[in-house]
Amino acid sequence: MSPPTAQTAALAPTSSRKPASRPFLGLIDAVLVDGPGAFVFDGSIGREQAAAAWTWMLRDVAGDLIDPGVTETEPAHVEAVLALTPELVARASKHLEIAAATPESARRLRTQLGSEEAMERLPVVVSALKFRDRIDQAQEFGRSANAMADESQLALALQSMPFNDRSVAALLLHAAVGQVSNPSRMITAAIRLAGSAEEAVLQRAGTGVIVEAMFAHAQGQIAVLNPLGVFGDVDLLCRAVDRFHRLMRSVTGYVELNRGSRWSGIAAGLTKSVSARLEPRLRDVAPDLNKALRRRDGVDRLDPDMVLSALNGMYVLAAVRDARDSLALNALFDQVWSHTGQALEIHIDRMFEQIRQDPSDQVSSKRLDAALKMAELRFGLDYADTLRRAKATAERRLNSA
Repeated sequence: MSPPTAQTAALAPTSSRKPASRPFLGLIDAVLVDGPGAFVFDGSIGREQAAAAWTWMLRDVAGDLIDPGVTETEPAHVEAVLALTPELVARASKHLEIAAATPESARRLRTQLGSEEAMERLPVVVSALKFRDRIDQAQEFGRSANAMADESQLALALQSMPFNDRSVAALLLHAAVGQVSNPSRMITAAIRLAGSAEEAVLQRAGTGVIVEAMFAHAQGQIAVLNPLGVFGDVDLLCRAVDRFHRLMRSVTGYVELNRGSRWSGIAAGLTKSVSARLEPRLRDVAPDLNKALRRRDGVDRLDPDMVLSALNGMYVLAAVRDARDSLALNALFDQVWSHTGQALEIHIDRMFEQIRQDPSDQVSSKRLDAALKMAELRFGLDYADTLRRAKATAERRLNSA
């Protein structure tokens, strides 16, 4: 073990400090992914496995260098850990060498890490630390790629990636793809480099790692699709659906996938997983809409939670509509799309009649406003604005009567 360095002093603990919530203080966040996945990509690391590696390093590898109370909220701590990464890489690599020597050494390291998965991904964690500077450059490459209008220019820029070293290329491309807004252009550039869109040719040329980076990012959207409750971030969910669609279409729309091939299996598995998480949300859309827009017996009132739930469902329905080519939900979507359209028309007609009968009915007026927002998502802005103008005209007439 090397003696404590000058950086150690900068990391002296304080009684009020909370431990870091991000593995390695966020230094390798660009290659971390949330949630488990059936597809394991060489260039990505599960957040849980990274956290296990970080805990192991703090406890068993660099306890004399880094205080366990370091936090990513302190820039000085991040800079200090960054300066120590070469030493961390050297020490962790030594542990990996020892573990590779005998089964007993491997068993001890596995026990220290806490799981087989953490053990398997530890070399990737060490590699991410080793090439952290290049990962930052790869992210910048991804952002720059968005401004490259010429496909040949992008293909030329991609040649800077170390395709002859798959493990490093995987890390860099995972970081780059995370910044790319139009994944299809990256895939067409990869095809241009390989000289063919065939799966086997892309693999042989080394550019197949770009396709797998797309799969990894598509899989990364799945964790966002878990149930969030009434007050969950539906905008985040809809962005995840859109991102999944863009990533999957970049592969399935341009790469010639062979029936029964590995990539075909990955694509089918991801489509099935995402569709399974969206299916219960779709099934709830029409019932939630009816609950939110139905008049209450006795003392009528507007339930804000029900309205919010119905609106969230309509946003999800609209997101699925735009991404349906990448999902296995066509039959259910068509059913829900039809039912919500019919239900909205009935509810809106009924609410207009209630307002005509009782111009002072503020509950019906507010409920109609919510229905028109849902109609905007279902039928389009022009349709909803026409109804809004009709509502305003009717209210003016009734108030002047």
